[in-house]
Amino acid sequence: MVNIAAIIYEPGSSIRNKTGSWRVFRPILNIEKCVKCENCFIFCPEPAIYEEEGVFKINYDYCKGCLICVNECPTGAITKKREEK
Repeated sequence: MVNIAAIIYEPGSSIRNKTGSWRVFRPILNIEKCVKCENCFIFCPEPAIYEEEGVFKINYDYCKGCLICVNECPTGAITKKREEK
C-alpha cells in the first residue's frame, strides 16, 4: 500500500501539484500601484507570487484564490475578479 500523504506533503511537492483550478476569484495585480512592499509574496501560502526582474507576478497555475494577497496589499494594487471558466 502506498502512503499517498507522504507523496503529497513531502517538501517541495507543491510545485508538482498545480492547484489553480480550485479558484473562484482571481487576484489581479496592478503593477502601476505596486510599491513592492512584498506583503503579497510574504503572506501567499503557495508559491504563486514571485518577483521577476523587479516586478511581482502571479502564477495562476498555483494560485488557489484565497485572496490573502488582496487583503494584505496596503495600496490596493491587488484586486479580485470572479474566475471565468
